[in-house]
Amino acid sequence: MSEDILFKTFKSSNNHFYEMLINNLNDAVHLMDQNLQILLVNPASKDLSGYSQSELIGNPCQKNILIPTGEQQLNLCYKDCPVKKTLKTGNIQHIKAYIRHKEGYFVPVMMKTIPIIEKDGKIIGAVEIFAETSPKVSLPQSSRDLERMQLLDPLTKLGNKQYIEMFINSRLNDKKKYNLPFGVLFIDIDNMHSIIDNYGSVVSDKMVRLISQTLGNNIRFFEMVGRWSNEKFVVILINVNAIKLDLIANKLRLLVEQSNIRYHDKLLKTTISIGATLAHSLDSTKTIINRIKKLADKSKKTGKNRVSISA
Repeated sequence: MSEDILFKTFKSSNNHFYEMLINNLNDAVHLMDQNLQILLVNPASKDLSGYSQSELIGNPCQKNILIPTGEQQLNLCYKDCPVKKTLKTGNIQHIKAYIRHKEGYFVPVMMKTIPIIEKDGKIIGAVEIFAETSPKVSLPQSSRDLERMQLLDPLTKLGNKQYIEMFINSRLNDKKKYNLPFGVLFIDIDNMHSIIDNYGSVVSDKMVRLISQTLGNNIRFFEMVGRWSNEKFVVILINVNAIKLDLIANKLRLLVEQSNIRYHDKLLKTTISIGATLAHSLDSTKTIINRIKKLADKSKKTGKNRVSISA
């Protein structure tokens, strides 16, 4: 089936209405034919993925450009592809996934695929819709306020060490008053000295920003990620038990492992080592930090790219 016929079927009798509708949606929309070739993308697609229309249109979705990844960290293009399911069965698919941004970090989305069906019932293509589920608020105060109070890390625009300590102290007060549980992750970037030695500080800064974006995009809006020091981050997770703490820590670890930055003709990757703990009733900010630092060191010493947890 030709591209013109597919567009005609998709837009029906009111071309202007459908064009205006698609171009003004906040969600990313892709129109694809039976061969999984991308025929149309809306402006929101670039906001989500970083890829322009010219980089996507005319390419198959499996060309290693815009790769949806499932919650089990599987590349959905080759395993359990929702678009292929929709084209085969005519059923709408709706799944949680992650999109790798052009800059290399992961963005969580709700992914929906809808069949395009002719009057005779023949499936001639599919519409792919990505709704971003990243937290829209990651810090209680605005970045401008935090910068004025010297609580903002200039490279990542995350809260700095002092802000992290203030946030943990506030959560400890909540725990005493309301018995609200929370967990803390200490995240150490693996092999950072090797990255600096081989590629320089500009590339290492880009790697730090990549990891900060991946972490910040994949926690809830009322939680917090901050930069503790050069290659170290702290994440505070609210209302979690030991099982959920472990699941979230490993989700973040796997997302970072699959993220990358481009350096000339190379894709550079690294991993993270994590120490994770739940806050105890007699904890202070200092005891929590000391505990998760030791656990992160344990992850480093036992092979890196792993989580060491203490409930």
